[in-house]
Amino acid sequence: MPDEVLNDISHRRYNPLTGSWLLVSPHRTKRPWQGAQETPSKNTLPSYDPKCYLCPGNKRAQGDSNPPYKNTFAFVNDYSAVKETQQDYHPETNKDDVASLLLQARPVTGRCYVLTFSAKHDATLADMTPEEIVPVINTWTRIYASHLSPSHPLNGQAAYVLSTIPENPDGEVTPPKHQLKNMQIFENKGAAMGCSNPHPHCQIWTTSTLPEEPGKELVNMRKYKSDTGRHLLDDYVKLELEKKERLVWENDSFVVVCPWWALWPFEVLIISKRHVRALVDLDDKERLEFAQAVQEVARRYDNLFETNFPYSSGIHQAPLDCTEEEAETSWFHMHFYPPLLRSATVKKFLVGYELMAEPQRDITPEQAAAKLRDCGGELYRKSLQ
Repeated sequence: MPDEVLNDISHRRYNPLTGSWLLVSPHRTKRPWQGAQETPSKNTLPSYDPKCYLCPGNKRAQGDSNPPYKNTFAFVNDYSAVKETQQDYHPETNKDDVASLLLQARPVTGRCYVLTFSAKHDATLADMTPEEIVPVINTWTRIYASHLSPSHPLNGQAAYVLSTIPENPDGEVTPPKHQLKNMQIFENKGAAMGCSNPHPHCQIWTTSTLPEEPGKELVNMRKYKSDTGRHLLDDYVKLELEKKERLVWENDSFVVVCPWWALWPFEVLIISKRHVRALVDLDDKERLEFAQAVQEVARRYDNLFETNFPYSSGIHQAPLDCTEEEAETSWFHMHFYPPLLRSATVKKFLVGYELMAEPQRDITPEQAAAKLRDCGGELYRKSLQ
């Protein structure tokens, strides 16, 4: 265990990926809980919903019809957050012009995709088998590979992977006309995370700029490698495998941990054990084992409070357009940020001190990992059917 005194005193923990700190208050978990004890929730969704704009064969909001797909289906988001073409905007900054210094803006272009995980309206990653999740990972990989810049250090590997992963007519997309900088794959699961449609799906946003979170991680990983000659997440994986206090699950290729610096109560990281720069570095075995890791997290989450557990998750990997140093510094990992704290309805909120000062948590990552380790086994709702 970490220094025993940390179980009883308030303290700050450092996040080496972002260079930030958070407050941990473990003594607050001793407060008595008088909240409701809830019964397990059942899945009441149909396997097909004629009104769902993501189900096979149905019409979407803009009038296009979905194909009769069997597993994954990718398309350009009908309501994209960024546009591929727009009016030019190139403002100049002048130190004598206060407005140009304080009211800065920069244009962002890109393209946003939606990718369904399954044709079944009532499925989630927790319900799917690893073998059923592999086509999702294959589609992520093909889309990432098709968007790499012509000079990208991973281009040779990407070409090989594209020749080995079978095409899915419903999962292919045409790359944008202009080279983009970054691809963010993410899933918002559940209404609590702002998901507007329960049909299992994720989003893929490709943008002309490198966003804040992966940008901060890349800066800190580069600094760590420059200072030590080693990879930050390589050292961290070895440390967690040695200590096992925050380890939730592992296989030959990946570890699942509640990170030392976790902000959300049951936040986890899936990290590759070897140096994987991006999806295109994974071989067939590793893609299956990545699918196993994703399924383990989703199933354990649902089992924890016997509910359809909400979360936001996302993959961080080498940018679409980067130098060889940036590609070599990158280390493939996937974040899961769930809001639930004590039950299916009691959530953590970032309010008050956390908005005005810094993030704070009560339950320690070590306690969270222990609870998640105990949530393996069959998905709880299978016994309710």
